[in-house]
Amino acid sequence: MAKDPVRVLVTGAAGQIGYALVPMIARGVMLGADQPVILHMLDIPPAAEALNGVKMELVDAAFPLLKGVVATTDAVEACTGVNIAVMVGGFPRKEGMERKDVMSKNVSIYKAQASALEKHAAAHCKVLVVANPANTNALILKEFAPSIPEKNITCLTRLDHNRALGQISEKLNVQVSDVKNVIIWGNHSSTQYPDVNHATVNTPSGEKPVRELVKDDAWLTSEFISIVQQRGAAIIKARKLSSALSAASSACDHIRDWVLGTPQGTWVSMGVYSDGSYNVPAGLIYSFPVTCHSGEWKIVQGLSIDEFSRKKLDLTAEELTEEKALAYSCLS
Repeated sequence: MAKDPVRVLVTGAAGQIGYALVPMIARGVMLGADQPVILHMLDIPPAAEALNGVKMELVDAAFPLLKGVVATTDAVEACTGVNIAVMVGGFPRKEGMERKDVMSKNVSIYKAQASALEKHAAAHCKVLVVANPANTNALILKEFAPSIPEKNITCLTRLDHNRALGQISEKLNVQVSDVKNVIIWGNHSSTQYPDVNHATVNTPSGEKPVRELVKDDAWLTSEFISIVQQRGAAIIKARKLSSALSAASSACDHIRDWVLGTPQGTWVSMGVYSDGSYNVPAGLIYSFPVTCHSGEWKIVQGLSIDEFSRKKLDLTAEELTEEKALAYSCLS
């Protein structure tokens, strides 16, 4: 029997990430090859013409799974009835801007969009925040959409997770699909901690720990970490534009695993509302290792944390606590 269409909102849909993301959703990359979708695309009024151009291209591509397109600059129209919301739109930091100025702009954007989602989205709507500062934007959204369960508001650290998988696969010259269970802890920023202590590689003689195969602890505790932390900046330097294709692909991975489940024995990284696990302060949106089943995520418990890792987990938590205070100061 044919499935009912799922309504998926993409904000900032006329931008670079949005332009890469909407065809992936329409092709079934996010929700599966048998799941029809209706795309809701939102952008700001100056981008209305470009947004209409994206809608025209979606029609021209004749995607069999795409059952409708809403393209609008009105947040209420965009949010009405949506089951999944991917929040790509935000205010980017420009040269000469203080962090507080950027935070203030994003607080007002996410406050307004939270209110529209709260009033008009479908029940049980799942929200993924991509726009930076992603963790704190998600926290603001949670604050102003109290009827959306906190477990349904997440932020994207899957891009960092995938970057870490990619670096290990390149280092060992193995298929990226054979590497699993890296962890991104904390903030989607340069304080994030890419952790390989529990990661494994599928080899002809079974699963082996990444550390054992890399045989270079100095690289894993320094260069590897900084490559993953700074990868976004490296891409801007190379492309003169920020990551778009990889961000869009990771957003699809995040939602797909959340909705359809993670494979047995595999976890992924998601920015979720902290419950105090691993002594991370409760009340932050913090990236943890999670498994997903039946549309619900669960933090992987009981992983050993060595002294080096503990310091890294605490450092990124401190930055998130500061960001939270800065965001809340913009509300007063």
